[in-house]
Amino acid sequence: VQLQASGGGLVQAGDSLRLTCAASGSTFSRHVMGWFRQAVGKEREFVATITRNSDWTYYADSVKGRFTISRDNAKNTVYLQMNNLKPEDTAVYYCAALRGQLTTNIKSYDYWGQGTQVTVSS
Repeated sequence: VQLQASGGGLVQAGDSLRLTCAASGSTFSRHVMGWFRQAVGKEREFVATITRNSDWTYYADSVKGRFTISRDNAKNTVYLQMNNLKPEDTAVYYCAALRGQLTTNIKSYDYWGQGTQVTVSS
């Protein structure tokens, strides 16, 4: 699976952005999908994840209630809707795919996109 993330940009605090991750290949629907982020000087951290058929999602506490992960298996695409953005959300955002069971463990994800920069000004 090859992943291509897009949709990042420079926004002000309180604004919204929708990130898109397009996947190649016919096995997208067989993968759990996740979003992670990495701020400058910090380790990459979990943001959100979604099961293969979208019946379950899980979020980091820092984004719960503001971010929504979704997927469209017909389009081989996973989304991250980010509302009420805060300066602390500034980071490079990565999408990732997992063949196994849903997890927040970054080391378990098998495929990674190249990342898209999100910058939130105060």
